[in-house]
Amino acid sequence: MSGRLTSRSPRAAFRPGRLRAAALGTALATVLVPALSACGGDASTAGGGATLKWASSYFPAHWDPVVSGSGAQFRELALVYASLTRTDATGKAVPDLAKSWEYNAKGDQITFHLRPNLKFSDGTPVDASAVKAAIVRAQKQKNSALFGDLTSIKSVDASGLDAVLHLSQVDYQIPQLLGERVLQIASPKAAQSPTKLDQNPVGAGPFTVTQIVPGTKVLLTKNPDYWDAKDIHIDNVELTSAPDPATVVSGLQTGVYNFADIAPSQAEAAKKAGLDVFVQPGFNAANLSLNVNKAPFNNDKVVDAVRYAINRQEFVDKLTFGYGSATNQPFPKGYVAYDPQSANDYAYDPAKAKQLLSEAGYQAGQIKLSLVIPAEDPQAEIVQAQLAKVGITVSIKVDKNWATPFFAKDLTFSLYGTTGRDSAAQTLTAHFGPNGPLNLSSPYEPSGFEAAIAKVRQTPLDSPDYTKVLQAATRAGLQSKALVFTYSSPNLIAKSKSISALPKNPAHIDWTGVTIGSS
Repeated sequence: MSGRLTSRSPRAAFRPGRLRAAALGTALATVLVPALSACGGDASTAGGGATLKWASSYFPAHWDPVVSGSGAQFRELALVYASLTRTDATGKAVPDLAKSWEYNAKGDQITFHLRPNLKFSDGTPVDASAVKAAIVRAQKQKNSALFGDLTSIKSVDASGLDAVLHLSQVDYQIPQLLGERVLQIASPKAAQSPTKLDQNPVGAGPFTVTQIVPGTKVLLTKNPDYWDAKDIHIDNVELTSAPDPATVVSGLQTGVYNFADIAPSQAEAAKKAGLDVFVQPGFNAANLSLNVNKAPFNNDKVVDAVRYAINRQEFVDKLTFGYGSATNQPFPKGYVAYDPQSANDYAYDPAKAKQLLSEAGYQAGQIKLSLVIPAEDPQAEIVQAQLAKVGITVSIKVDKNWATPFFAKDLTFSLYGTTGRDSAAQTLTAHFGPNGPLNLSSPYEPSGFEAAIAKVRQTPLDSPDYTKVLQAATRAGLQSKALVFTYSSPNLIAKSKSISALPKNPAHIDWTGVTIGSS
């Protein structure tokens, strides 16, 4: 599915994983893998060799990829699970478990050819039947967070190492879609009991789990049967739920960790501490979510007044410490789906905002809004102050159960942050489509968007017209009155200098070729 918001702080603005997990269920409650559960808490002694000690703020609440979904925690699950495809440094789909794929002439059927002689860590073969089982489970499992992503897939035929996906429409986005975020493939044998899989992940990824301490720590070891094991140079992983963010940099300095995601406010301190700060490109974007089915946003002039009242640069200046940029779109500038023609739409103009409110029949102070968010967030305070300048009074309400009314479309006004998707079409439909989970105004959609996104799906990714068609769909989506985008910020990671440079794959953490030397 789409992104999920975690709107706690500038650091958490693009952290959908935690909130999604809370919405879907409670955290794991048991320790797994009895064969190695007595190994103790120090992963560096589990098998010797290079050990990654990762302090994660996205620590998974679920290890079943169908339940965990496509939120930010997919990076951690990617330690265990591989996918049909993955993305390269340009953001394009490249082979992973599937060595190749091709469409039929019409574009409504795609065949993935799997690599031979692969197996999951429980010995089950990685074949087309495993792919079919993963897709069917993602579509039908009651607590799946992915069913909305797979609506183009009508059925799957499995024959040996060939998985044939029959589509309900022409859709050339499938290779982009079925990567790490949306179809991390679990062993079908282990997935016969999804509850057990959630506690004992079994995949065909670069590492296998040896121990889980629920909500706290996971120990992993290199998987010798991973298809690209020769390029994985890390022997052990100790994944720890990040403590108070204020202590992460000191933990990196002292060697408690050697890898951690950090807030922009911590980047300078990390550099001064002698750490490497890795700027991971991504598709992050924050927005205000409006419900046009409820007053006062059922008045177009009020919506436009809010659009003109937002000073995007203030978000950048106060929250990103030089790492972010203003954006009025669900993409950062420079990304293929970013529409340059729309770059200056609804530029900051508080005088025009006041005029529109007057034309809508409202005097200063008459509109009173409740901005509902899941936790304290400085973004909310910026919104409150900016709207106050044009005569709109905003009260901030923290609701820890925010997810329920948001995804039920019961709220009037909220904040959202998304990590985006590898398929730009998926990002667009999630925000602007009539059933889009990030569209607080469902079933409303902007006129012309449906036809524009259909054209994107019908356009091969290597077509010379693809960029133009994609940006036209973005432009159509931005006519939506349900979202006001504010800023984008990359993901920041602080690491020990003993860890070599990481591939700059957008939004993904790729361990291919990464080495860990002596500190």
